[in-house]
Amino acid sequence: MRYLRHLPKLGMATMLAISALPAAAQQELDLTAAIEIALQDDPWLQGSVYQEQALREDAVAQGALPDPRLTLGLANLPTDTFDLGQEAMTQTTIGFTQRFPRGDSRHIAKARVLQMASIQPRQRDNRVVKVTETVSHLWLDVWRAQQSVQLIESNRGLFEQLEDVAQAGYRSATMGARLQDVIRASVELTRLDDRLTALTAELNSSREALAEWVASRVDQMAVANTIPSYLTAVPANGRPRVDSALAIDHPMIRATDKLIETRALEVDLARQAYKPEWSLSAQYGYRDKAPNGQDRADFFSVGISVDLPLFTGNRQDRNLNASVARAEAVKTERTLQLRQLQASARSARVRIERLDERITRYRETLLPQMEQQAEAALSAYNSDDGDFAEAVRARIAELNARIELVQMVAERAKSQASFNYVTAGADNASPFSSTRYQD
Repeated sequence: MRYLRHLPKLGMATMLAISALPAAAQQELDLTAAIEIALQDDPWLQGSVYQEQALREDAVAQGALPDPRLTLGLANLPTDTFDLGQEAMTQTTIGFTQRFPRGDSRHIAKARVLQMASIQPRQRDNRVVKVTETVSHLWLDVWRAQQSVQLIESNRGLFEQLEDVAQAGYRSATMGARLQDVIRASVELTRLDDRLTALTAELNSSREALAEWVASRVDQMAVANTIPSYLTAVPANGRPRVDSALAIDHPMIRATDKLIETRALEVDLARQAYKPEWSLSAQYGYRDKAPNGQDRADFFSVGISVDLPLFTGNRQDRNLNASVARAEAVKTERTLQLRQLQASARSARVRIERLDERITRYRETLLPQMEQQAEAALSAYNSDDGDFAEAVRARIAELNARIELVQMVAERAKSQASFNYVTAGADNASPFSSTRYQD
């Protein structure tokens, strides 16, 4: 229910974004809106709410006493005449039986189901941060392809100018001296168009993947050109140290902790099978008058029955051993989850640090150098002091470096999104961490 109470917090902006999708050809979809729409429309979250409601209702039923049993019958009916008053022992009976389950099994069964219900909010918390990571990755795939397409489209004019320069040189020089430059310029322009086609196909494919979470018309919508700062900025106080204490507050671990408590209650429930089960019964027998008209006394019977769990080797002992084994299995699963989260966090952190180094090197050193190299090669060619192939290669290398920078920025943001997921619950959590949907 926590999730439902916070649905209004997703805001009117989310609803407006959803309603505006069919006319989104001139709009941009930023990552924040994409995540909110995905969370708003996620059927798993709503299904989890219903599952929790079902378990809480079932818990009430588990704690109730079994229904009493009503018995109606005829006893000692003579088969020669079927006369109710012929024999003194003939009775019309009505009886009630109430069963009382073993020990505290009712209360433990109720607590067990309530504990199972308490797992659902933790699983929803985990779903929120997992959807945030998934949608972030898909949105960044679209952003990377879109930025690459824009780079190629914006640089196509430069290659057209190179082709014009080569043709001008060809017209002013001998055919043998400049024809290869014209052909080379035409080939590179064709290869650029082919690369643009491939990236456009990648862009369309990425949009279709994002549409699964956002909307069916996202293929007509461009994503924003800016990545949120929480995926690109370096924390001022550094990233938290990756250890078991960091992962222990993760929603997935908290859900497993609740499951461990549920398994412990199942062990307690299995121990109740060693205790007897009691039943209380009461019966009233009505007798008809004797043939001579004399009244006969009616009968009332009351009794208690109890089963005797004496032979426990093949049932109670086995069930208890199985419950203990299941409880221990969940504990080992929790250990594996902690290891996986810590390993993923360390891996993502290393990727982010290395990508930060490369991005800084590209922006501050490599790209300015390659731009100067491209300009120098073209100037040398125009001055008849350089090779046209070298000028083309310099421009292609500069374009490739800019596309590589876009890919690194996208990969860095994706690694940060993964780091935010595996460290959910820590102080570095993103704005879409599970705490946003808690009371």
